[in-house]
Amino acid sequence: MAHDPHPDPLSDHPARLKALRSEFPILADRLYLNSCSLGALSTRAEARLSDFLTQWHTMGASAWYEHWLARCDELRGVMEAFFGAAPGEVALSPSTSVALSSIAESVDFRARPRVVTTELDFPTLGYQFLAKPEVDLVVLESADGVGIEPEQFAQAVDERTALLATSHVFFTTGFRQDLGALAAIARDAGALSLIDGYQGAGQVAVDVKFAGVDVYTAGPLKWLLGGPGLSYLYVREALIEGLRPRITSWFATRNPFDFDLEGFAFRDDARRFEMGTPALATVHTALGGQSIIDEVGIDAIEARNRTLTRHLESGLLDAGIALTHASDPARRTAIVMAHHDDPARAVATLAEEGIIVDHRPGHVRISPHFYNTEEEIDRFVVRFSRL
Repeated sequence: MAHDPHPDPLSDHPARLKALRSEFPILADRLYLNSCSLGALSTRAEARLSDFLTQWHTMGASAWYEHWLARCDELRGVMEAFFGAAPGEVALSPSTSVALSSIAESVDFRARPRVVTTELDFPTLGYQFLAKPEVDLVVLESADGVGIEPEQFAQAVDERTALLATSHVFFTTGFRQDLGALAAIARDAGALSLIDGYQGAGQVAVDVKFAGVDVYTAGPLKWLLGGPGLSYLYVREALIEGLRPRITSWFATRNPFDFDLEGFAFRDDARRFEMGTPALATVHTALGGQSIIDEVGIDAIEARNRTLTRHLESGLLDAGIALTHASDPARRTAIVMAHHDDPARAVATLAEEGIIVDHRPGHVRISPHFYNTEEEIDRFVVRFSRL
């Protein structure tokens, strides 16, 4: 990784960081280090939600035509720009589970029955294919319990493979995968790359065109600061026409307001994968959260998160606390896994004191985001080291 003399612009501008922190009320009286479970709610997102509620109170259903359909279009466009996608390549979905199902139900597995995933992926990804008896699910094992090397995928993905399905960032280790390498492996074998980016987008940069991935899912729940009830589905434009999902909704049809049962036809863009009325409250909060992400810039956010994560790792190691993380710092993200004999108890004890983190088997999981400070990290390390 090239040396950057100014890797963290937010550190160089404390007044700017202070102003950003003031937009997140939870930071006023909580030490919040759990953004990989739920991003902090901003006043900007709350203002968007308030607008939605006001329109609901004053306009009722007419707000759909005057405002809310446009907000859905706005969000699709904002996310297409964020992902580096072309217009018409992003759909809104109720959850990543539904987005994954939309793709899984669009693939013909008869000629290519194999799907390759890993033991480190979030189970929802594998469940899509375990529920399909016609699919041969290959689950790659991690040699170190932290990551998977691209060579392992290359050995497993072959002419029988329909999908290379894995995560951008592994949820239990914070290991960041090389999307370009994975996309090339899938492409060379004639398979599709399906990437679950829920733990990646918002904390690390995503450029779907540069990476060459075929499908990428993400959502506003975590690092994108928009809350639950929504997911984003990117599908490469050249693939869309050939994918005909076997689960659908009226939002997926070319002329939904014709209400024509005999004239069913899929939309020509990624909206053919949409599954009904979106969660409008989250559409609004997602727009508010995303405006902060875009204003700060993903490169600045990634740099800031790297500063905070390295500070956290150094403090924990100095305190004698073992970590589970990639040996290569370039593969690490803002998900830090600290060993603890009773992580659930530790998390509960910290929560009673206003320190919010999470736990996974054998670990306390800490996930700072750009709005956190080194002083907060130090306070956490001191308290955690005494548990």
